[in-house]
Amino acid sequence: MNVSVSDYKKNPIDMNKVVGTADILLICLDALRYDAAVQEEEAGTTPVLNRYGPWEKCQAPGNFTYPAHHAMFAGFLPCRHDIKNMSDRELLFYPTAIGLRRKVPQGAYAFRGSTIMEGLSDAGYDTWCVGGVAFFDKRSDMGKVFPGYFQKSCWRPSFGCRVKDSTKNQVDYILEKLENADDDQHIFLYLNVDAVHYPNYFYLEGASSDSLMSHAAALRYVDGEIGRLFDAWKAKRKDTFVICCSDHGTCYGEDGCWRHGLNHPMVETVPYKHFFL
Repeated sequence: MNVSVSDYKKNPIDMNKVVGTADILLICLDALRYDAAVQEEEAGTTPVLNRYGPWEKCQAPGNFTYPAHHAMFAGFLPCRHDIKNMSDRELLFYPTAIGLRRKVPQGAYAFRGSTIMEGLSDAGYDTWCVGGVAFFDKRSDMGKVFPGYFQKSCWRPSFGCRVKDSTKNQVDYILEKLENADDDQHIFLYLNVDAVHYPNYFYLEGASSDSLMSHAAALRYVDGEIGRLFDAWKAKRKDTFVICCSDHGTCYGEDGCWRHGLNHPMVETVPYKHFFL
């Protein structure tokens, strides 16, 4: 089913009808810039992601991976770029414990606990994490924090940022696990795709350093691997709802700024979309 972001604004998703009836995939294209995503969308070079509607321009939930993911895992996904008030956020998941609003927003799934994974686990989901960047590598105390939120988690050196085939290796691992998954239990999968994160120069032939062009080339590579994941998931599973977004952007010299972990429009603006497979 191909549904655009504008369609969802006209007919908002009711997550209370999604949770308990569909698998949920949260795919983070780590560090993906909004302008690069739209550039490739308009060029037609990301056909898999294009199939599911246009990117929405959103505010990042943080300016680097660690704060952004704490926000997202608590239910605060990237929000519309033009909102002027906290109450204008369109929430798919609503954390009940913090007194954000007296009434659960229409269409939001209210959950107890500190993370959406905890809430979905209580609803019968098997929660999976397939890591990418070092904050998921389980090789340090900090690298164990996010994987610890899930019932099942995996990180391998072949999933790391410096491995050109990292996304292929991640998808291969997921498809292997999917073969043995319980058909009667819903899955919440979080996938941290780090190919578009630095370093990414090796996705652009002849490049020796990262640039916006190699960043975009990495996204083109990722699109094909995400296509493999979607095709296999559709073949083996039933209804599936996908949230696909970036956690933050990154700079390639704009105003003298490089990378992320700083406040700059290229870091603070991210692409977002959600859809059913």
